[in-house]
Amino acid sequence: MHRFRLLVSTLAIGTLLAVPQALFAQSSGIESRTSQHDIDQVDERLRTALDYRGMILVTVIDHAANAGKVDLSLPSTRTFVFGNPEVGTPMMQCQGSLALDLPQKMVIRETDEGTRLEWNHPDYLAERHGLGDCDLPLDKVAGALESIATEAAGD
Repeated sequence: MHRFRLLVSTLAIGTLLAVPQALFAQSSGIESRTSQHDIDQVDERLRTALDYRGMILVTVIDHAANAGKVDLSLPSTRTFVFGNPEVGTPMMQCQGSLALDLPQKMVIRETDEGTRLEWNHPDYLAERHGLGDCDLPLDKVAGALESIATEAAGD
């Protein structure tokens, strides 16, 4: 029995080590795109893309400005909070805890590689909140977010 447990443990560890790092990155549920345009240009394009789709821009949080208020520094980082009640409401009707993650958010931030856009993939939210039994247009939402990010990146 001891040999069997050792064999199972060894196989399990070997399997984990063989899993590509990219799969671990995907499991975080964070999607991203990098733009070579400055953050103000990406900001403007993001606002336009949201407006074009009829999204409600709830607020934009300027994390770098907030950090400066307490004498700390942070590269330019902004969180856009936006949504469409026609899409978000049915999701929250399915599982009320989804209100923790809705409205949708998209972060734009300066990095050494350019302006990075990041957002949660809807499948991650579905898994996080147990939306498996609900008939929701998650692929459509994912496509819309990808399209918005692509337009905002402008590359």
